[in-house]
Amino acid sequence: MSLQVTIAKLLLKLPGNLLVKLSGGKPVEINGRVLDPQFQFIAHGAASQPPMSSLSPQDARAASAAGLAMFTEAPEPGVSFHDEEIPSRNRHKIPVRIYRPDNQDPSAPVMVYYHFGGGVIGDLDTCHVFCSILAKRVRCPILSVDYRLAPEHKFPAGLNDAIDAYEWALRNGEKLGAPSGIATIGGDSMGGNFTAIVAQEMMRERKPLPLLQLLIYPATELENEFPSYTAFGEAYPLSADTMRWFMDQYLPEGQNRADVRLSPARETRLEDLPPAIVVTAGFDPLVDDGAAYAELLRRSGVDVTFKCYDSLAHGFTAFTGVVKAARKACEEIAGMVAEAYAGFDLKDD
Repeated sequence: MSLQVTIAKLLLKLPGNLLVKLSGGKPVEINGRVLDPQFQFIAHGAASQPPMSSLSPQDARAASAAGLAMFTEAPEPGVSFHDEEIPSRNRHKIPVRIYRPDNQDPSAPVMVYYHFGGGVIGDLDTCHVFCSILAKRVRCPILSVDYRLAPEHKFPAGLNDAIDAYEWALRNGEKLGAPSGIATIGGDSMGGNFTAIVAQEMMRERKPLPLLQLLIYPATELENEFPSYTAFGEAYPLSADTMRWFMDQYLPEGQNRADVRLSPARETRLEDLPPAIVVTAGFDPLVDDGAAYAELLRRSGVDVTFKCYDSLAHGFTAFTGVVKAARKACEEIAGMVAEAYAGFDLKDD
């Protein structure tokens, strides 16, 4: 661990009021929400860094990976994991990481998980700790997917990988110590976008639906911007400018952003979708987006569990090592998923 990282982690253990004094002097408050002091301190330190939109995608990936590495922690004890590759429809190999808890429930279906990153950055390490938390708390295997990224592979390449990974999980559950033919899906940010779309694609194609969809601060409407794009447009680590940059990299020229394979909130037939857990972060341009999609699902008769973590920022699943409230939120989310799994009628007769 570098001296810089060591110092940063030591400072983040200071009381919240001191962290606020060191990062602007007063709490950050927007629309009645007060940013977590540890997140405020991190955001204040990051303010001197060049915006992601000024970087090349390759440099943005490197900078993001280096930054997130400062805030990570060891994965959960009692969870083993390994990397492998699975086949895709185009015969290329999709890298995945498989998590198996020591106390795995053989009746619990595998969860396929998609990391955040706007379709441009992120990898298997991005959600490494959170996937281990999910595996241990839910007692199920997790299949984390390293889908292809833009601009090298523009839409729908990454989405197709997400779909292929889900269908692979359906066929291969027994290899993971889980039932075959059933699975759940989840993801955060762009991974939440993929989660919503994969569920809808299965519905439209009359294929096996996931038993549950977990959407954490998802992007579900890419054609129009909600008011939170303005209110939290300068938020860290996702600003409105960065979100727009992501989409410039991700989308082919002339692409219709209202396509339901980009904006799942545009799908008009939602009533047949599986139960959903929708989680948002208060300091996030996408906070209105997730809330609106949760309401659309609820109005369509879908069973929805919704929660907004008002004091946290976008990407909090990657900050469990230094932001206590982020760690607590991730444990609570895993608990929500475990509760949903407990409601599955999957036990052998």
